[in-house]
Amino acid sequence: MWFLYLLTFAAFIASFFADRKKSVLAIKVAFNMFIEMLPAFIVMIIFVSSAVYFTSGFAIADLFSGKNKILSVLIASCVGSITLMPGFIAFPLCGILLKQGVPYMVLSAFTTTLMMVGILTFPLEKMYFGTKVTILRNIAGFIIAIIIAVVTGIFFGEVF
Repeated sequence: MWFLYLLTFAAFIASFFADRKKSVLAIKVAFNMFIEMLPAFIVMIIFVSSAVYFTSGFAIADLFSGKNKILSVLIASCVGSITLMPGFIAFPLCGILLKQGVPYMVLSAFTTTLMMVGILTFPLEKMYFGTKVTILRNIAGFIIAIIIAVVTGIFFGEVF
């Protein structure tokens, strides 16, 4: 990750020496966009933090490890679509769920929709991309997540 920060910093320095006015303008535009997005982002963080705090890993494991794997995949996909959490929380959570017997296919559906579908981020996305693009992106992400879950299930022998 440090490499990306270093590369970004080097690119900005090169840009600054190439055209100082455009570089300063780019920083101002980026800062203004950040300030505009900040209230919606803070609300999302508060909501997600509260949801993660009040939901235990055991409750999630019970929800995801049903006998019907198809139903479990759909439930995990819906929960992942609604939930918003960073990868550094989601992946260790999946490791705990795996130890509690949740199938790889279900975990795949959960993490993929978690990263690709954003019901909670819909208002924020709609502001920048428009309603149609946001809806299409979320639907495509959900379908791709289901496909990935099925392929994962086939790969780990959980489907057939």
